[in-house]
Amino acid sequence: MDPTLKDLHAWLLREHSGTVCADRLRVIADELASLTARGLPGAVVELGSYKGAMALWIRGVLDSLGEQAREIHVYDSFQGMPAPGAEDSDHLAAGELLSSPDDVRATHATWGKPAPVIRPGWFEETLLKALPDEITFAYLDGDFFASTLTGLTHCVPRLVPTGVLLVDDYADTATNPRAWDGLPGVKRACDAYFGTPSPVTAVVGEGDLAYGRYEKPRALR
Repeated sequence: MDPTLKDLHAWLLREHSGTVCADRLRVIADELASLTARGLPGAVVELGSYKGAMALWIRGVLDSLGEQAREIHVYDSFQGMPAPGAEDSDHLAAGELLSSPDDVRATHATWGKPAPVIRPGWFEETLLKALPDEITFAYLDGDFFASTLTGLTHCVPRLVPTGVLLVDDYADTATNPRAWDGLPGVKRACDAYFGTPSPVTAVVGEGDLAYGRYEKPRALR
């Protein structure tokens, strides 16, 4: 690992342990390296940025791969969580995880990194108006059923062929019994969008990682 990236990795685990973990950082770094090696076009988007820790990691990884010009767009209400719906647990309440665009900028400034393109507002508004036409990598961290479903609805059609979408808190406990299942609305939204059998696969980590991975099929000739 690049020495600067190694330092960033350690800092994120120390200062942002509530939203990142070693498994998450490893999986994202591996995905970005693969996408870059294959020369895929498109922007990176993150839905649910909070204070920008994961966006900073993505920026750091892309820079280490010589991808300084690849854009990162982050989307967050910056009003805290919406109210959970019928498909969700009560793990998070309305108003929790409140942050601001300045928090995202400050997180990046700590490491001398340019801030991503920041899109404040609820997903159903911002994704309709301000989503890149081509997406190579999407990271969905909406926590709730409605937020996740909205993200899938808008992001999947814009993924480039073989582009990848990762869904945080996707707990397929049948495949990965260790996965943390505190936000069941996330997997329910994926099942509602994709149907069954689902093309989303569970990513297994060293700990209780709950990740779902979807890769856009190659275009038919």
